[in-house]
Amino acid sequence: MLKNKFLKSVSLCAIAFSSIAYANSDVDYGISSPQINAQTYILMDYNSGAVLASLNPDQRQYPASLTKMMTSYVVGDAIRTGKIKNSDLVTVTESSWGQKFPGSSKMFLNLNQQVSVDDLNRGIIVVSGNDACVAIAEHLSGSQQAFIDTMNKYVQQFGLKNTHFATVHGLDDPNQYSSARDMAIIGAHLIRDLPEEYKIYAEKEFTFNKIKQPNRNGLLWDKTMNVDGMKTGHTDKAGYNLVASAYNSNTRLISVVMGVESIKGREIESKKLLQWGFANFETVKPLAAGQTVSEQSVYYGDLNKIQLGTLQDSYITVPKGKTGELKARYVLEKKTLEAPLAKGQVVGKVVYQLNDKDIASIDLQVMQDVAEAGFIGKAWDWVVLTIKGLFN
Repeated sequence: MLKNKFLKSVSLCAIAFSSIAYANSDVDYGISSPQINAQTYILMDYNSGAVLASLNPDQRQYPASLTKMMTSYVVGDAIRTGKIKNSDLVTVTESSWGQKFPGSSKMFLNLNQQVSVDDLNRGIIVVSGNDACVAIAEHLSGSQQAFIDTMNKYVQQFGLKNTHFATVHGLDDPNQYSSARDMAIIGAHLIRDLPEEYKIYAEKEFTFNKIKQPNRNGLLWDKTMNVDGMKTGHTDKAGYNLVASAYNSNTRLISVVMGVESIKGREIESKKLLQWGFANFETVKPLAAGQTVSEQSVYYGDLNKIQLGTLQDSYITVPKGKTGELKARYVLEKKTLEAPLAKGQVVGKVVYQLNDKDIASIDLQVMQDVAEAGFIGKAWDWVVLTIKGLFN
């Protein structure tokens, strides 16, 4: 019902063919944000990427152990692609020995001990072990610096504008920084790209060398929300940081608070953000993968018509109870579509509007390849377009 209403609205509104300024992810929904006691914070809808509330979301901060989310991503991706296996054994070196990290979080690795990648990964994610980060970095990349270089390659790949890593564990370094927005994006990549890796973030404790340690994310024990991750961080310069993710029947949210004054404070402020988000918003899927929005003429190609739609499920965030008031239109980047066109190529947007204000947009993609036509076909289309131009 929802899809049909959207598509009907789209077909009636397909009248604008020039490029327009689309609403970006930081939309003002007209709902007052909660008062959050943090230097910087953000609340993001995981599926749509919409930012629901924020304060200084691009401000550069010391990330502390939130850094380990990227360390974890590098490790998880290496496991996924077969570069390393969970059963691989890693020898603890002088630099990854637990005694090298006095007064900071560790999994208590012993010198020359052999430890599985699986245990080290839990040491990183569950108990925030600095020693585990060094051990896995040396094993996977040969050196900490080579591993850090890989972390920063993912920074570029994710399009992060305010992040640079200089350590594998997050202890303060003047050349290391991130932002609330960038940390939310890293969190979304972990959830989406590495579901097996993300499952570890929900584990409440980890025992190694007969030492049991709890996950430092206290929200995992909160029975009023379905929190299943993510990561805490603290140094004197960073303050107390927390990235959290929670879900309900149709929405997953990611919250980030940075520069909070206490352990309890970061949990209180994160919970406040998440509860406010679930109380005021919901996620809807107006377009499903493979769904056609429009059929358009193509010129200079081996096809005369082509379907436009989306190749993946697409989501938007809507204030609760407002889904029925949404309007939609599609907008093409150019007045005419000309071959060659590649499957998945973006040629426009489906724009969603609420109360006469654009609140979201979804890329409009070509659903199949269109090759160039031969000389005669091209010549005929040139004549057709020339004649049409005379009457426009």
